[in-house]
Amino acid sequence: MTNFQFSDVDGIKLVKMARKVVTEFVKNESKISDSEFDSRFNFSSGVFVTLNKEDNLRGCIGYPTPVKKLSDGLVDAAISAAIRDPRFTPVTTDELDKITFEVTVLTPPEKIMVKGYSEYLSQIKVGRDGLIVENDFSSGLLLPQVPTEYGWNEKEFLEHTCQKAGLNKDAWKEKSTVISKFQGVIFKEEKPNGNILRESPNDLL
Repeated sequence: MTNFQFSDVDGIKLVKMARKVVTEFVKNESKISDSEFDSRFNFSSGVFVTLNKEDNLRGCIGYPTPVKKLSDGLVDAAISAAIRDPRFTPVTTDELDKITFEVTVLTPPEKIMVKGYSEYLSQIKVGRDGLIVENDFSSGLLLPQVPTEYGWNEKEFLEHTCQKAGLNKDAWKEKSTVISKFQGVIFKEEKPNGNILRESPNDLL
C-alpha cells in the first residue's frame, strides 16, 4: 500500500473525468476516452463513484476489488452509478447541474482475522475503514464515509453492513460470516461543478 498515494491534482482529474463521462453518456449515449487519463491511472484499483443530489444519494456503483485498471473502472463505475443503479431511475440531462460527483479509490480488501466476534470492534475504525460482509449466499459493502455521515459507532457500522448484504444485523457474530476491511481516498465536488476537495486526510493509509 505504500504506492497508494494520490495528490489533490489526481483527485481533481478523477472527479472531473467522472462528470465528463456521465455527461457525455447521458446526453449522447457514447463513452469517451482520454489517452492522457488512461496513461496516468493505468494501474489496478478498486473504485466507487457516488452521485448525490441535494444531499440525497442519487447513485453509487463501483468495484470493491482491483479487477480493472483505475482508468477503466472509473469510467464504467461513473456510467453505472448514473444509469444502472437499480435503486434509482437513470440520471437525466436536466439533473447534471444539480448533482455532486464523488470518487473513492479503494485499497485491496483485507480479511479481518479474529478469535471471537467481539474482537471485530477493536479491529475496525470508523472514519478510516470501509467494510465488506460476506457469507455463502450474499455480500454487502459500505464505504468508509458512510458511518461518519450517519454518526454510527463500530458496532452499528457492522450491523448496517450486514443488513446491506441482506443478512440479519447480528450476522457479524456468526462464524460463517467473513468480514473484510479496506481504506479509501475520497475526492468530492463541494457543490455541483464546484471545487473538488479531498475528504480524507493525506495520512489516512
